[in-house]
Amino acid sequence: MAVSGTSTPAQRLSASWLMVLATLLFAGMGVCVKQASAEAGTAEVVFFRGFVGAVMIGALAWRQRLPLRTSVPRQHFWRSVAGVSALSLWFYSIGHLPLATAVTLNYMSSVWMGVILIALQLWRRWRKAPHRPIHPMILLAVLVGFLGVALVLRPTIQRDQWLAGLVGLFSGGLSAWAYLQVAALGRSGEPEHRVVFYFSLFGTLVGLALMGIVHLGQQQPWIAPSLATWGWLLGIGVFATLAQLAMTRAYALGQPLAMASLQYLGIVHAFVLGVWLFGDPVHGLAIVGTVLIVVAGVTASRLGNTIRD
Repeated sequence: MAVSGTSTPAQRLSASWLMVLATLLFAGMGVCVKQASAEAGTAEVVFFRGFVGAVMIGALAWRQRLPLRTSVPRQHFWRSVAGVSALSLWFYSIGHLPLATAVTLNYMSSVWMGVILIALQLWRRWRKAPHRPIHPMILLAVLVGFLGVALVLRPTIQRDQWLAGLVGLFSGGLSAWAYLQVAALGRSGEPEHRVVFYFSLFGTLVGLALMGIVHLGQQQPWIAPSLATWGWLLGIGVFATLAQLAMTRAYALGQPLAMASLQYLGIVHAFVLGVWLFGDPVHGLAIVGTVLIVVAGVTASRLGNTIRD
């Protein structure tokens, strides 16, 4: 269903729950990535995330006769470039930084989104063009949520890791741009299945190219994963596709900064799953950070529901 330029309070509330669902699904994807990474490289993960998604959405569109042809190919292209680039850079930073640092840098996307929206607002105000006001408490909620992320993950970085740190920081900025593109596509009337399909298709092509570079250009032979790893790779694509559908719909219906702040809940899910499945240690600061994340997400959601888009 296409979404108009305005949304009702009920739709915004629905957007909040959709974003919560998306964070749960992305956390499940993260577990699959962690398990698959024991045998599969970054190129394979990027490829299978995109390939499984493209097949799922293609089959859904064929069965329900949903059109995949778009009137805004340029918007899809830039959204896909930003999203797949952010994903690839994030995997690079994970390979060269402590996991806590890499995840924290990637979750700065909400902070970058606030900076981008404020800059756009000031630009439109200077040009005396129509602009939507941003509630200052939403920006505060985003910052509080990021503080919670930092407390949960307690990032550290060494002197010889500055380049990977910059890559991780840049991945967060690209993620912010991609999320704003998702919101713009939703408000222009693009259904979520089409947005996710083109993103998945682009990710498939990029992943395939990366696999060619790694296994052909560098003469590293491809080793077939075990049956269990095939299952984890399939899980990456399934969880990611369902999460993308929920997230795309949430951004189309909700206020972008409110949705961005709710994304911090993904850290809470990942923290709980890490303790439960992988025996990660529990620290007092992590518990405080978890509470801050939840409070920030709920606050931003309620404030976002009161703002007219």
